[in-house]
Amino acid sequence: MTEETLTIELAGHALQLSAGRAAFDPARRSLFVADAHLGKDAVFRARGIPVPAGATGVALARLERLIAAHRPASIVFLGDLLHAREAHAEELLSALRAWRTRHAALQLVLVEGNHDRHAGALPAGFGIERVSEPYRLGPWALCHHPCLVDGAYALAGHEHPVLRLAAGADRVRLPCFRFGARAGVLPAFGEFTGGFEVGAAARAAGEAVYVVAGDRVLAVPR
Repeated sequence: MTEETLTIELAGHALQLSAGRAAFDPARRSLFVADAHLGKDAVFRARGIPVPAGATGVALARLERLIAAHRPASIVFLGDLLHAREAHAEELLSALRAWRTRHAALQLVLVEGNHDRHAGALPAGFGIERVSEPYRLGPWALCHHPCLVDGAYALAGHEHPVLRLAAGADRVRLPCFRFGARAGVLPAFGEFTGGFEVGAAARAAGEAVYVVAGDRVLAVPR
């Protein structure tokens, strides 16, 4: 499956929204990924909660498709790359090492989120730069926690935004991007992350919302 993209303009700069639940800055060839929470399924199983395996593999496969589609020079993770310290299982670390070997030329930056501080560092040699928020890149202030930053448009994660849609008795919650005048929030990249519903108040305040519907990104009428 190839995820489609939708190009929007924020503060005068182009940003491509991908149905792969990431955003791409074509001017700087940088891919932005929020809240991957890799290893969360393994963490839950380690704590005795019976959840199915495979979520991390699905997320890494989606990341491979994004790299193939956009050919980024860098990936900036907007926090919560790993879910917890128990995510350092050999199966996950082996998959990450293999992924890094395939993409050794990629610059990787991790803007530290709340889970990253507890999950600990990735193995030596993984080659990822850990930075505090906000991380400035061109017109963007890249953060984990949503915030406002003077002189930049802030892009963040943390909230795992979803939009509830209804048609008669049917209900569905879809991952979404949300953008205000000075800041926006990306959907959670991970497969097993839940979501915080975007309320009517945010939309009434003039936020632009784009939902991920299968392999498409669709603008939600205001």
